[in-house]
Amino acid sequence: MNFYIIIPAHNEEDFIEKTLMSLANQTLLPKRIVVVDDHSTDKTALVAARFSEKFHFIHLIKTTSEDTHLPGSKVIKAFYKGFETLDDDYDIICKFDADLIFPENYLEKVAEIFKNNPKCGMAGGVCTIEKNGIWEVENLTNPDHIRGALKAYRKDCFKVIGGLNTAMGWDTADEFLVQYHGWEIKTETSLLVKHLKPTGKSYDKTARYKQGEAFYSLRYGFWLTFIASLKLALKKGNPLLFYDYLNGFLKAKSKKYTFLVSEKEGVFIRTLRWKKIKRKYFK
Repeated sequence: MNFYIIIPAHNEEDFIEKTLMSLANQTLLPKRIVVVDDHSTDKTALVAARFSEKFHFIHLIKTTSEDTHLPGSKVIKAFYKGFETLDDDYDIICKFDADLIFPENYLEKVAEIFKNNPKCGMAGGVCTIEKNGIWEVENLTNPDHIRGALKAYRKDCFKVIGGLNTAMGWDTADEFLVQYHGWEIKTETSLLVKHLKPTGKSYDKTARYKQGEAFYSLRYGFWLTFIASLKLALKKGNPLLFYDYLNGFLKAKSKKYTFLVSEKEGVFIRTLRWKKIKRKYFK
């Protein structure tokens, strides 16, 4: 299978060398890696350039967006700057972060998942973070959710869902849309990826309100947003985030922000979310 990988990167000089080395040492090499240096002020581009000189399948392009690190819009706009440079000769398209270390068999195992299950539209491993010298699963989401840091899509699936949204919530919307269109998602828990920078480390308070806005844009409605906000705030160990998320939702509702999904897709999403909640808590 031909893997095309796009890595949006902003000030990742401390991590990107390890990411690229882990991908260059895969048992199944990708056909192409595009690093999109997005307005970095450090040596991110220099590191990527060194790899592009050494490995024919690694390429560097540069783009400039806003300085503020807003989750969702900035990273996916950079992703598409890389996507525009690619041809259509791929089987799997990946959006990876620039602060990961992949096990050497990662792409090989993901390829096996897609080959063994023609209905699988998205696959990936799980992120781990280091705590006191021990790498533990970064448990911010449900086990069946593939983190935005390491998404891999079958080409046909990627096209039918319309690609990725340039807004926070893209990495949840995509999974709902994959299922809405009849594809399956596979999280391979044996593929442990080291996440070198904790999720949300560079987000400011403005960005944290974006989570509530994302719940609104996914058409969760108030009560699903209430439950999801409380759950995420507790998982992050900061109950006060619950109020940020709810405020973000209410702000988006009052200003009638744009939805990421259609009304029909929203019904599907709410039904699916309530089914999972009932199955988990009301067995």
